[in-house]
Amino acid sequence: MAQQKGIIKLDGTIGGITFYKSKDGYLAREKGGVSADKIANDPAFQRTRENGAEFGRAGKAGKVLRTSLRALLQNASDSRMVSRLTTEMLKVVQADTTNTRGQRNVIDGEAELLQGFEFNINGKLGTTLYAPFTAAIDRATGALTVDIPAFVPIHMIAAPGGSTHYKIISAGVEVDFENETYVVDSQDTAIQPWDATATAVISLANAVTAASTHPLFLALGIEFYQEVNGQMYPLKNGAYNALALVQVSGS
Repeated sequence: MAQQKGIIKLDGTIGGITFYKSKDGYLAREKGGVSADKIANDPAFQRTRENGAEFGRAGKAGKVLRTSLRALLQNASDSRMVSRLTTEMLKVVQADTTNTRGQRNVIDGEAELLQGFEFNINGKLGTTLYAPFTAAIDRATGALTVDIPAFVPIHMIAAPGGSTHYKIISAGVEVDFENETYVVDSQDTAIQPWDATATAVISLANAVTAASTHPLFLALGIEFYQEVNGQMYPLKNGAYNALALVQVSGS
C-alpha cells in the first residue's frame, strides 16, 4: 500500500486504485485479488475456506463475550481490543482437537487460553493492581469470586496522574457460544480514596447458573476517579482503567 501525499485526499476507487482513510492516514492500494466465487468454489482454495470459517466463528465468539461485558468495557478498553480478542479467540478455536479443520469451534476448544487477557492495553490490570488476590470459579454452585486481603492503596495500586479515588469491579459470565447467549453478574466496591489508609478485606461474589456446562469467565478490574468539590468524576473517560480475565473454566 502507498501513503497519499498532497493537499487533496482521495476516498474511493479510480482506475483500479483504491484510496481510503485508515488509522495510519490516507492510503492507496491497487485493486485486485481473487474473485469471491473462485474462493467459494475452487478446490484450490479449500484451506482458505476452512480458515475463513474458523476465523468467522472466532469473531462471533469474541462478539458474544464482549457483549456480555459491555457495561464494564465501556469504561475499560482500547481501540484495538476487538482485533486482539479475535486473535486470541482464534487460538481457542484452533486448540479444538475433536473436529476436523474448518469445523473446529470455541466450544470444543480451549477457552482457558483466554485467561490473562487484558481488555485495555493502556491500563493493564497486571501493572495497575499489585495487591494479591484469589480468583476462583465453583462450577457446581455457579459462584465466581475474587478475594483481596487488606492492602494500602498508594502502595499497591499504580494510579494514573490526577487520581484521588478508585473502585474495584468484577464480573462473572456464563457464555453459550453455540446459541450466542450469556448470563452475567457484576459486583463492585464503593468508590474508595487512593491514600495510605489500609482497606478492609474485599470479597466480590458473582453468581451464574449452578452446574452450568458452558464456559465461565471471571473478570476483574479497577476504575479511577478524581474528586472535585465533593463530586466524583471518572478519570480521563476511563482511558487508564483496567479489566482482565483472571479465571476461565472451559467446561
